[in-house]
Amino acid sequence: MNAGESGSVLKRERVRDHILQLIESLRPGDAIPSERSLCATLEVSRPTLRAAVDELVAAGLLVRAHGRGMFVAPEKITQELVPDSHGMVLPQASGAWSSRLLVFATIAAGARVGRKLHLSPAADVVYAARLRLVDGAPMAIEHLHIPAALVPELTARELETGDLYEHLRERHRVQVSEATQTIEPTVVSQAEARLLGVPELSPALLFERHTSDTQGRPVEYVHSIYRGDRYRIVSRLHLDSSSARTTTPPAGVTPGMAPGVTAQWETRPATGSGVSRAEAGKAGGPASRVP
Repeated sequence: MNAGESGSVLKRERVRDHILQLIESLRPGDAIPSERSLCATLEVSRPTLRAAVDELVAAGLLVRAHGRGMFVAPEKITQELVPDSHGMVLPQASGAWSSRLLVFATIAAGARVGRKLHLSPAADVVYAARLRLVDGAPMAIEHLHIPAALVPELTARELETGDLYEHLRERHRVQVSEATQTIEPTVVSQAEARLLGVPELSPALLFERHTSDTQGRPVEYVHSIYRGDRYRIVSRLHLDSSSARTTTPPAGVTPGMAPGVTAQWETRPATGSGVSRAEAGKAGGPASRVP
């Protein structure tokens, strides 16, 4: 990187830090100063300012309104991973969650879902697509597959109200026990973008979960698309190797940390995100239980 490129990067970072400080001092929906005002205050060019703003818009911290200016984005919905004596658990994610049923049908499992649920491709599964909302705003699209033989009386209402796992336990005598979940980055398709109210190819999080019951039977396969601009996962790590560990960390490299550094999960319960909006901007639900 030459001196000119280095200077440009440093200017953009200075602009970004200034705007992040503004965001921290304002509330969601509040306007930030105009581009012209910020350029004058920070003594930078429009392209430099816009490059920094573009990053914050992509990170979900700012919202552009055509002809009106720039505004502090709504708070991100935070899902925190918290350890207990049995592993990682999930407190309820922030916000008031609800569901809108898009599809509810009994269909053949097919080869792919059949493999995941240990079923014949011709076996029946209950398939449901749900739009998950937080405080009334679209947050995720969830695709559920459950062996039909396990839930012969499952209703559409159960998928729109209350906790699905509680319905499975109370009404269908299916006690979920364990789940394996993967999370990876993706982008939304045109159809998904319309449902979530975001531009096509917006960043998103892809969740895939396999759930089994106390008898070891596969009872659920789910894949979900969560808005990348409104949803984040927070994990708490304890890095003091001198303190007593509640779990033995696996050998190898801890993701996001230097080789040789050992991380230990904190054991105190979650009381909030623990991460400020500014920290989230600089850095960039659901495992055993969905929100």
